[in-house]
Amino acid sequence: MPDVTRFDEELARLAPGQHDFAEFFRSPSGSLSLTVARWPAGAVDDQQPHTEDEVYFVVSGRATLLIDGEPHPVAAGSTAFVAAGVEHRFIEIAQDLDVLVFWSPARQTNA
Repeated sequence: MPDVTRFDEELARLAPGQHDFAEFFRSPSGSLSLTVARWPAGAVDDQQPHTEDEVYFVVSGRATLLIDGEPHPVAAGSTAFVAAGVEHRFIEIAQDLDVLVFWSPARQTNA
């Protein structure tokens, strides 16, 4: 039977009012993992490039995703791909940002 989860339940586990994220799924093969992430309005995103490819799906909020120096406005329903090793971060976080993040291969726990 496949794992089934609710995004709102995973989001509710995050610390309120601050940037937080948590992994909630990891495939048995290690080819994929999923995290839920939140950046409150006005937050600073200080993430560094990762060793995994990422796909961001914005569930709610509004910001700009800077990918390799190029700005991309994102809002609820936006999907963005960031290749492994590419500099990226959310800037101009205008509304609390709730994001589903797909990692491939599965996110390294020390990343």
